[in-house]
Amino acid sequence: MESAHLLGSAKKRVKIHPHTVTAKYATHTPYSPQPGVHTHFPQPGDEGYDDAPSFEDFGSFLEETSDKKKLTESRKWPLALFSSKDKDKDTAQKPLGAGGVDGNEGAAKAAKGSGKGVGEQLASFGEASVSASRLTWVGLLGAALAHGCLIVLTRLASERFSLGPLFLLLVRSIVQLLSVAVPLHRGENPFGPEGYRLRLFCYGIAYSLSLCCAYSSLSFISPGDATTTWRLATTALSATLAFLLLEERLGLADGITIAAGLCGLGLVLLPTEDESNSNSPTDPAVFWKGAFGWSLSALAGLWMALALVSYRSLKERVGVGTALFTVSWTSCLLAPASLALLQEGWSWPMSAPAWGLVLGLVACSAAAFLGMTHALTRLHPALVSASQSLEVPVAMLLHLAVLTLFPTAPELVGNVMVILSVVWLVAMKLLPSRGAGRRQREEYEEILDSPIK
Repeated sequence: MESAHLLGSAKKRVKIHPHTVTAKYATHTPYSPQPGVHTHFPQPGDEGYDDAPSFEDFGSFLEETSDKKKLTESRKWPLALFSSKDKDKDTAQKPLGAGGVDGNEGAAKAAKGSGKGVGEQLASFGEASVSASRLTWVGLLGAALAHGCLIVLTRLASERFSLGPLFLLLVRSIVQLLSVAVPLHRGENPFGPEGYRLRLFCYGIAYSLSLCCAYSSLSFISPGDATTTWRLATTALSATLAFLLLEERLGLADGITIAAGLCGLGLVLLPTEDESNSNSPTDPAVFWKGAFGWSLSALAGLWMALALVSYRSLKERVGVGTALFTVSWTSCLLAPASLALLQEGWSWPMSAPAWGLVLGLVACSAAAFLGMTHALTRLHPALVSASQSLEVPVAMLLHLAVLTLFPTAPELVGNVMVILSVVWLVAMKLLPSRGAGRRQREEYEEILDSPIK
């Protein structure tokens, strides 16, 4: 009975400090620190003790300190180019629904008023997420198919109609200037919103430099080697730059899948037996020409990775139509400069099949750009680039069907590895989504049933 009396007379005192939440039990006598007990939070009478918020202020205190930007501000690199300068403005300027109610709050009230259970709401949210993910991956795979067609069309235009790669780049850029109609129709500035135009310009320059380097490399090495090197460098460097500039990490399963795809691309790049067993001395001019072509392909991968990461940081401010127009007009500036630098001759299409091939090339490039850029709003840049590795097997099959070019054994094995890695990546992202929804529902119901509310 005496112990029960002591427990009943004990007084629970809770104090919330900006860095620590603690609860102490003490008798009615004033609390005095015990010798040998050291704490890292203020005690009664210490300096700063009264500054700690109470329970009434805890709600506002939590809102002020729970912002992810404030929590990670001390460990982020001060890169103004990729940082969100007015993130607080975005939260303050959320679109309002009918009656001036915030969209999220209106959705929450509508969900409460609908009378649906928690399970039905979670199921509907999960189905919407899975549907959006499926559309994103369908667009990505369609972009990879368009990229594969683009490789074959560029080679056909060069070999059968003597159309230079940089000339094709200039023509597609001029035609794609028509994409300015999209932002104008939506009432947006085609050069980007105010405060983001410099970053959008840097994105367009990086993307255009990547295209110029990639198309220039076709004059020095084969289209297959140039495309494979470009894709390999883009995937590897986009993962690195996304981590360094945006602090976006890849999961373990994603990293293993991407590494397997990169190994497949490496097998495709292995030299053939004729190239490796040639005993004739290599001409220095031929050697340096090939080295320059390989360097241009790797540099194109670096610029493309930087462009993907740049748009990833602008995804909430810049639409896909505005991005396409930016890449088009910057390419119209850089493509003629590359033509003059490499002294590539001008050769216009002189027949209807040639013009049809050029228009098909323009359509494929626009479709590939739209699918890939839209996916950047939802997926990691390295995942977007890794999915585009499927263009290499697609180009191999089209070369076999159109030009009857048979692949070597390393190329065949490498392409199979690329296909398996992309298929596994898509399956890993789409198939477990319903299981993940069930796990989230079980955790949510466990919280609801818990006595600690």
